[in-house]
Amino acid sequence: MALIVCGGAMLQCSFGAAPSTLMILPANRVMSTQPVANIMDNKPMVNILPIGVCSSPANPAVAAATAAPPPGVLKPQP
Repeated sequence: MALIVCGGAMLQCSFGAAPSTLMILPANRVMSTQPVANIMDNKPMVNILPIGVCSSPANPAVAAATAAPPPGVLKPQP
């Protein structure tokens, strides 16, 4: 059974600058005492809004910016 998360849950990435809020879409909505979602309901930029700038070196945009002059200086990217 998949784990569930309630609508309005605060989401935080350890490499992100700001938290985001989970929005439950009406298409797959399941109601208990409030709307809930599971891991298969993730739709980045639709129900999971941006978390600000990313500082993860595994992110291709951050890696490219960090390699640009001056190289080696971590440059967070959206």
